Amino acid sequence: MTAIKVISFGYLHNTPPAAHITLDLRLFRDPHISPDLRHMTADDTPVQAAVLNTPGITDLIDATARAAAAYAAGPSAETVVVAAGCAGGRHRAPTVARAVAELLTAAGHTATTTHRDLHRPVVAR
Repeated sequence: MTAIKVISFGYLHNTPPAAHITLDLRLFRDPHISPDLRHMTADDTPVQAAVLNTPGITDLIDATARAAAAYAAGPSAETVVVAAGCAGGRHRAPTVARAVAELLTAAGHTATTTHRDLHRPVVAR
């Protein structure tokens, strides 16, 4: 079975990584605007809850997992890459990346997650 790599990143830190599927999560509500969440990351439960309760996010996560699984079912032996990006790479992108990878793993796929910018400091905006 083809492996699937899910990468989270922040658009404000560098160019998006090369991927078969790229999600631009900047269209969704940013937890950064909340002073209580700004300095937290996707490692924190309040951030996860804020992102996963955003209207449309769970539908996007489900659709992305299905699309990645479809790519993985194809004839190529190449690793399928999914990239999820938000502004700073600390809230929306890593939360969504983890959720996509969890769905894929639960469905029997080999999915790994990498967070390119989760460790970076909060971007002043």
